[in-house]
Amino acid sequence: MTGSVNSGWPTAELDAVRRLQVIASTAKHPTYAERRFDVPLEQLWPVASDLENELPLMVSGLRSFTVTPSSGERLSGQAVGLLGYKERFDVVLRPGWCLMQGQVLTSGMAAVADGDGCRFAFFTSLRLPAGELLGRMRAPWSARRAEELLDRLGERVAARSAPGRAE
Repeated sequence: MTGSVNSGWPTAELDAVRRLQVIASTAKHPTYAERRFDVPLEQLWPVASDLENELPLMVSGLRSFTVTPSSGERLSGQAVGLLGYKERFDVVLRPGWCLMQGQVLTSGMAAVADGDGCRFAFFTSLRLPAGELLGRMRAPWSARRAEELLDRLGERVAARSAPGRAE
């Protein structure tokens, strides 16, 4: 026998948005939303990945998100909700990819170039023992909140791209 053992096996490459979709599909009752934006990835991702400054503006109910660098693309973060609830997250952040896992929530964002624009996806899922029941109960408004997050992301990209804007 010569060559690699796996040489005859098919392979598949998944882009970041498709990987996030696969991860979301393995979660119980995830909220997943995807949208194509008519801006280049290089314009959208710096906004989406600005966890401390932009994430609280995009996610309703989030007062603040503080990042503590750990090692390379791995970070720690602490989210504080509007009512004061705090949760620590393990975060993997790289170009076009962000996955955050806490005690209660798993969330992620991904973006890929798509012609002269880009595709962006967001997902979140509860990790509680009663997450399945809560997931079913929150499903109707979670989908709407995810679409609103995508709307706010578009607004934030436009605001940060406006000529003469102040940083």
